[in-house]
Amino acid sequence: MLIANRGEIAVRIMRACAELGIRSVAIFSDVDRNALHVRHADEAYPCGPAQAAQSYLNGTRIIEIARACGAQAIHPGYGFLSENAEFAQACREAGIVFIGPKPETIQAMGDKVTSRVRMQAAGVPIVPGSTETLSDDAALAYAKKIGLPVMVKASAGGGGRGLRLVRDEAQLLPSITRARSEAQTSFGDDSLYVEKFIEEPRHIEIQILGDSHGNVIHLFERECTIQRRHQKVIEEAPANHMPPGVREQMGKAAVAAARAVGYEGAGTVEFLVDKNLAFYFLEMNTRVQVEHPVTELITNIDIVKTGIRIAAGEPIGIAQLDVGINGWAIECRIYAEDPDKNFLPSPGRIASFRPPGGPGVRDDSGVASGSEVTVFYDPMISKLICWGRDRGEAIERMRRALREFVVTGIKTSIPFHRRVLENEKFLSGRFDTSFIETEMLAKNAAAAPPASEEREVAIMLAAIASFVAGNEGRCAVTLGPDTHRIELEEVGAAVYDVRTDGGPAIRIAASGTAQTPYSVLLAGRQRECSVDVRANGKLDVRVGPSVFTVSVAASG
Repeated sequence: MLIANRGEIAVRIMRACAELGIRSVAIFSDVDRNALHVRHADEAYPCGPAQAAQSYLNGTRIIEIARACGAQAIHPGYGFLSENAEFAQACREAGIVFIGPKPETIQAMGDKVTSRVRMQAAGVPIVPGSTETLSDDAALAYAKKIGLPVMVKASAGGGGRGLRLVRDEAQLLPSITRARSEAQTSFGDDSLYVEKFIEEPRHIEIQILGDSHGNVIHLFERECTIQRRHQKVIEEAPANHMPPGVREQMGKAAVAAARAVGYEGAGTVEFLVDKNLAFYFLEMNTRVQVEHPVTELITNIDIVKTGIRIAAGEPIGIAQLDVGINGWAIECRIYAEDPDKNFLPSPGRIASFRPPGGPGVRDDSGVASGSEVTVFYDPMISKLICWGRDRGEAIERMRRALREFVVTGIKTSIPFHRRVLENEKFLSGRFDTSFIETEMLAKNAAAAPPASEEREVAIMLAAIASFVAGNEGRCAVTLGPDTHRIELEEVGAAVYDVRTDGGPAIRIAASGTAQTPYSVLLAGRQRECSVDVRANGKLDVRVGPSVFTVSVAASG
């Protein structure tokens, strides 16, 4: 099997192939010659320059490689050519099995307007809006007819591109113009339609499986509401505060949607859910999803292997009544981005990469120590997934895993995820798709912490670094003219209760060593810190932009 992809999903598929006794074939661009997915494959072949359009999106070249190496099937993963009906058809004509639905299904569900019409005919609720593409004048008139706010959407869209929320009539025409231009650039198709905007929406999707024997089942729902710029950041399964009756209705609607297009393979039906738990069809992803692991962990069903077996002509082999929910799973997408600089991409060489482990922790990575993160592809380097018996345990396990996760050489989104998992609204499970903008980014835009707070962190971190090095938890920390008496107790993995000068205990999470950077969480604020040992034994403690020189001695 040739895997027409890269990164973590290519590695994931290769592992499934190994378990099924299938030889895996990797393709790689010029900058991916030493990538992790190439090392995992049984065979590997170059597919072109770094630019995706000339390599991972070059369907003709990929099929040539498949023929040359004798591959019987091609798995597209997600992204790239995974939802390209022309590529799926080309595979069919070349006598190569495409691991996914038929080209006709991809075509039908790839166009948002066509899919809305198909779903409406199948009795699946759709968001109120147009069921045909609209000219600029028609879009203006329709938006005014149904009333603002509305969403202006690219018919061929996806990934948040060609999408505009319009609340002000004065912004309607400019938004249509920008969405149309973006759609043309991104998809080569500037067709638009208009939907009513659902207030306080949640994004909940249903995983489905269909085979060539007429069987279709669902594997329950995933909560994908935590998003930034319409891109998912954290996913959960099952969804928060989901009444059993609504879960059953959504599952039946997803199965009806799949049956309406003769779906074969693994796919996802996405819904918007309003504050009253009314749900509306959003789109169907005709491929394996990034977030499929959370469903695998709560159902104990290997979605990737099942999709391969279905493509080989086998039945799903599982009845709907045999599928249940066991526990709770959360996934954090780890990006090579700097969350403190508006998620600026952070390309470069990864100096060290040490993912966490332990019970209930799964890491799906596409990189390793020494890997190069380039600007040519999506910046996601890993998916961290944690399972627990309930949501509370899954969150605690994810907190612990994020503290253990070490990535140096580049910036990552790990500090941001840690902040989210301390947010009271997130912990309540009651949030909508505006969560990151309203709860995280807006609050983080507040003034930087005062110097006195940075000084306090430096004193506590110096004591922690001394303790980690094997010294007692009672010590004296001198910073400038002042010496402070510190008592600390480790109350969890890299979590400490620290008392300064006999004051109340302050809880601080600080993972790291004197050789690797610290990530410190105190009072809901994440800080990237480091501790360097001078030749004279003193410590240089960096807290954000500030550096403090301190000395630590045993306390009498």
